[in-house]
Amino acid sequence: MLRTEKVLQLRGQQGRAVRVVREHYLRPDVPCRSALCRSALCRPAGACHGKLLSDDVTHYVVPDCKVVQEYLEILEFPELKGIIFMQTACQAVQHQKGRRQYNKLRNLLKDPRHDCTVFANEFHQHCYLPREKAEPLEKWQSRNIYNAAAWYYSHCLGQMPVVMVTEDEDAIRQYGNETEGVFVISFKNYLDNFWPDLKAAHELFDSILQARRERESESQENHGKEYPEHLPLEILEAGIKSGRYLQGTLNVNKHRAQLEAFVRLQGFGSKDTELESDILIYGAKARNRAIHGDVVVVELLPLQEWKGRTVALCENESEDKAPADTTGDPMPTGKVVGITQKNWRDYVVTFPSKEETQSQGRNAQKVLVTPWDYRIPKIRISTQQAEALQEHRVVVRIDSWESTSLYPNGHFVRVLGRIGDLEGEIAAILVENSICAAPFSEIQMSEMPTSSSKSPWKVSPEEEKNRLDLRATHLVFSIDPRGCEDVDDALSVRALPGGGLELGVHIADVTHFVPPNSCTDVEARARATTCYLADRRYDMLPHVLSADLCSLRSGVDRYAVSVLWELQEGSLEVLRVRYRRTIIRSAYKLEYETAQALLDGAPSAGEHIPELQHLEEGTRQERLSKLVWALSKLTEIARHVRAQRDSCGALELEGIEIRVQLDEKRNIQDLIPRQPLEVHETVAECMILANHWVAKRISQDFPHQALLRQHPPPRQEFFAELRECASAKGFSIDTRSNKALAESLDRAEDPSDPIVNKLLRSMATHAMANALYFSTGSCPEEQFHHYGLALEKYTHFTSPIRRYADIVVHRLLLAATLGGTAGQGKDSVISNKDLEELCRHINNRNRAAQRAQKQSTELFQCMYFRDSSPEADERCVADGVIYSIRTNGVLVFVPRYGIKGAAYMKNKEGLVLSCGGAGSCEWKPGSLQRSQSKITSTTTTGESLTLSLFDHITVRILVQSSRCHADTIRLEILRNRPHRGADTAAALRSCPAARADVGRAVSEGAGQAQRAQERGTGELLQEEYQEFCQTKGPSLYQLLEEIRELALLDVSADITA
Repeated sequence: MLRTEKVLQLRGQQGRAVRVVREHYLRPDVPCRSALCRSALCRPAGACHGKLLSDDVTHYVVPDCKVVQEYLEILEFPELKGIIFMQTACQAVQHQKGRRQYNKLRNLLKDPRHDCTVFANEFHQHCYLPREKAEPLEKWQSRNIYNAAAWYYSHCLGQMPVVMVTEDEDAIRQYGNETEGVFVISFKNYLDNFWPDLKAAHELFDSILQARRERESESQENHGKEYPEHLPLEILEAGIKSGRYLQGTLNVNKHRAQLEAFVRLQGFGSKDTELESDILIYGAKARNRAIHGDVVVVELLPLQEWKGRTVALCENESEDKAPADTTGDPMPTGKVVGITQKNWRDYVVTFPSKEETQSQGRNAQKVLVTPWDYRIPKIRISTQQAEALQEHRVVVRIDSWESTSLYPNGHFVRVLGRIGDLEGEIAAILVENSICAAPFSEIQMSEMPTSSSKSPWKVSPEEEKNRLDLRATHLVFSIDPRGCEDVDDALSVRALPGGGLELGVHIADVTHFVPPNSCTDVEARARATTCYLADRRYDMLPHVLSADLCSLRSGVDRYAVSVLWELQEGSLEVLRVRYRRTIIRSAYKLEYETAQALLDGAPSAGEHIPELQHLEEGTRQERLSKLVWALSKLTEIARHVRAQRDSCGALELEGIEIRVQLDEKRNIQDLIPRQPLEVHETVAECMILANHWVAKRISQDFPHQALLRQHPPPRQEFFAELRECASAKGFSIDTRSNKALAESLDRAEDPSDPIVNKLLRSMATHAMANALYFSTGSCPEEQFHHYGLALEKYTHFTSPIRRYADIVVHRLLLAATLGGTAGQGKDSVISNKDLEELCRHINNRNRAAQRAQKQSTELFQCMYFRDSSPEADERCVADGVIYSIRTNGVLVFVPRYGIKGAAYMKNKEGLVLSCGGAGSCEWKPGSLQRSQSKITSTTTTGESLTLSLFDHITVRILVQSSRCHADTIRLEILRNRPHRGADTAAALRSCPAARADVGRAVSEGAGQAQRAQERGTGELLQEEYQEFCQTKGPSLYQLLEEIRELALLDVSADITA
């Protein structure tokens, strides 16, 4: 190892250049990571883990710093193989392009689907060249990268040509002919000569190049400022520290994107701020080029300049001002003075129509495209394909937003599909939420165990010795929806010889098949969760695991991680708990309906259990009686556990569960309310119990690095609407604690209209904060509490097939209880810092998956009603219940379909709604008057119509189409009385009493029962699986019940979510 010095030019806090000299060590054994290499120096023990560069390519590619910074998107093309990213280029991206671009590069290097690697050239004694005095940084970087490329060619013994691509003409002239076998050419020449048929790469190159030229020319031409300059970072940091400025994440109100945005303060509730609400950013000028999701620094305006948020209904139009009478009480208002983190991503956009293009003039190269997401401003891109792409959804990326420009500048990336086409719209949803829909790679599939009908997978003798074998001693069974494949949990209960009961929750041992840092593990970590859409799902793990080897199907041996409780007879108190790796063989794979029928004593229930068929009558009855006993005991235990949580304040909130019925061609046929079953709650309570006890154990053994799930208490101001609505019916809601809230909701019953209580519970759900994963070392223990479940500690352990958090928890539990095996001992537990970062990633991916599911749900809803004739089709007319009053209309809940929407009482022409003697409504000149609990329209002829909270009205369901955005549901009031023939009570009875966590943020009770429902109701389409290595089922449309997430036009929805 050689010691040298490295001189760095850094910038201090005052902005002055600081010369820093650091020790720099060089060594000869830096791994090259090429499959061609046979050198022992490149393969010291433990030094070369991970993927290697393929030797099945025609050449290796070495991009220089500028190419990596400007054209990383092209280098992400899987067709480009054998790419060597030098450490010099990677550090240039990190220091000059920011964290987001650097993370993209890191993810590319980790992705096993891409044939690329990083070479630490600045630590190799034959590759590193010190920077000469007065040598420009760019020249030194090019010299270092070329020297490393030449060494690489020599190191591989000339077996593989090396092509260095650069945008530096001087480097091309200087190094082009210097070393035989090492070619130095421009990136454009590289694409033209090596990839002439890769059309998408050429189009993207032209788009990026054109955008860069436009940006450079614009910065030279424009001198007028459209926005104030952002303050320097050191001033922002000093201002935040002193309290002059505040920092938080910008959330744009999608219903008034031109006007309203809110900043949720980071570390809200700390002693550093006296504010009790978000900060309103009113108008585009005050937003100062910040984009939804950016972390911004704001300065509060003087008190007399504070404004109120809009309380009128709106239709996502681009209004530039709000009527004076439509705003609420003034709230803290500020302006953006700087951006500390730009969270830009890929955006789906639509090009202007032919008429709009003509109105913009003949400059076809500069085009303003409209993002699919209302919250994103129009983006100016340079392209010559505008006319050809007018009817398509297109992906663009933002490059910059200068203070001299009204709009951000970006470039075209790729085409998704035609507007209105199902696959194109689904692709848009995936891109908008950054969800990976790529097939699993060959290297990941090569890590999978082999299992086939001819050679099925078997338990290994080694595992048989090390695991607790429950196959002969325990009656294990699962309870799942019809057609479910990925069975990751099973249950058991048995009487113990000395008295008492033993309850068992058995979870698929996914970690046995997914070692830490394997290619499958890296991919599962990146995906973080299985993503369920209306008609398909994108699995976190390959199908061979999720639907076969890790699925606890009946009649086959499977590895499990089991939690076993010894319960006292009678009181059912826990006497002892064990955590063991086990081998189980599930006896029955029950469907929910069958299990409920057995509990209800239905005589024919046994006929629907395949495992009992073909048995003699005596044997069949004996086994059936044992199964019924086990189900009855499970139900008894679940009731006891639920009662304990209820006494501590567990919340029972409300949702409506609607199943979408699709035909073979995935066309939507109907929206069907699903019947609630007690067995859903039985399974849920058992899962909650397991999660709670595992949380206690791992936090005990790893007090500073355990992954738990917290649900913080809601902010009291979010309960304001709930309290107001309850008072309109004469109820008082106490929100000081979860127990007080639960008791208040229990008392808020209207015997004449059961939907009142359900709507109040849904409002309580809406007010809740999101439950989040966290590391126990990142916050004090008093913040571990789960508000919705009324548990001091909680985690997710029971669904490792579909949630990466559960895989992490399994590893922690095994390290805590068994000492683990190789790679799973206490020494392998990840640090608090790394776990914090992982939790942030998982939380973000979970939110993205929920948004995608909600958006696909709304897409199919709109398809259902769009294909109907609103005037003639009876299914478009339904009973609705008013749950919120606005200045120009009401928000209505439709129980039959589980949807929410806005119904206007004043239209754009200024006419108001009036109802005749028969109750039918029409538009007439007049005015509106709104109070807290009702709204009254009065016509110029003296006719009056009053609608109050919780009134039942008849509405027509319409689809509001949009060329640039997703279609939305709109409601139209037909009559001021209930819908004729609407059996509201029957609709309400079909709404399940969903336990907490409607929307996966509150109480995991319903979430666990819902987990199984999300897993699918049909056979896999095998041909599609073979093509995509993904699961694509005929119907997985399970979350229409989430009332809060279906609030299509509720202005407050984006602020409290």
